[in-house]
Amino acid sequence: MVESAIPVTHSEVLLPLFGARDQHLRKIRQALGVEISASDGVIRVHGDPAAVTVATEVLERLCTIVRRQGSLAEEEVTRAIDQVRGKSGAGDVPAIDVMAAGKTVRPRTPGQERYVEAIRKHDIVFGVGPAGTGKTYLAVAMAVSALRNQQIRKIVLVRPAVEAGESLGYLPGDLQAKIHPYLRPLLDALHEMIDYDQFKRYTEQDLIEIIPLAYMRGRTLNEAFIILDEAQNTTIPQMKMFLTRMGRNSKIVVSGDTTQADLPSRTTSGLTDAVERLGHLNGFAVSKLSSADIVRHPMVQQIVRAYEQEPKKKRERR
Repeated sequence: MVESAIPVTHSEVLLPLFGARDQHLRKIRQALGVEISASDGVIRVHGDPAAVTVATEVLERLCTIVRRQGSLAEEEVTRAIDQVRGKSGAGDVPAIDVMAAGKTVRPRTPGQERYVEAIRKHDIVFGVGPAGTGKTYLAVAMAVSALRNQQIRKIVLVRPAVEAGESLGYLPGDLQAKIHPYLRPLLDALHEMIDYDQFKRYTEQDLIEIIPLAYMRGRTLNEAFIILDEAQNTTIPQMKMFLTRMGRNSKIVVSGDTTQADLPSRTTSGLTDAVERLGHLNGFAVSKLSSADIVRHPMVQQIVRAYEQEPKKKRERR
């Protein structure tokens, strides 16, 4: 048995590092079979030599994350354990540099790492997975980084304006006012990565364009990073129309959750069809994320998993 000591100069690191009710600490203990305690500004790790070495590196990585962002998510603990053990297939993916001063965006799960790498390596990527897995956020970050590095000339963000049980006609305002709520998630992501004045200037210069899917018809987009969000709400003809807008030196990312389509019943989703029809072709990539990649509030992961399971009453009737 051996013991290692990790000095912690700032006591406020310990609470997010250990987690609510020491949940992160328990995860590390159970995964690596070590004892961990903290006192007088020092974290002590006790156990077999190999396990202590791994646990010490995991804790040092997590301390760095807490100092950088002030918090620690459960999936970041899992990821650190897997990476130090050598289990992570994608390894450390470089951070994505965006335009907000001092801000970078980094994949937080192995699934997100694979998604970002697919975007880097392929011209057309389908990102499919449940809500909260970062499909849109990471795609927008990659687009902003490409614009910053002058790899493209403009960003085009697209969403289908499909009604989710509500009627557009009853919303107040003109057409633009009615459509604006559908584009809000894309704007939210952009505002985290580009300061307001710069964003306003880029939109005025047409370097950033945020439009409904219907406005894409008849266009050819060269040297552009094009993102189609909520793609499960496209029909097959709409998806074909969108994909064929791609011009030279452009990149397309299509993201969606096939379990949350708002299309009329018996209408096949253009996203589902495109993944089956095109996913095996050269230049295309399909990146599938799961509930394990959810990085929103921990309850979102539980909600998604509950909806993935068949209701108990239905099972009992069988």
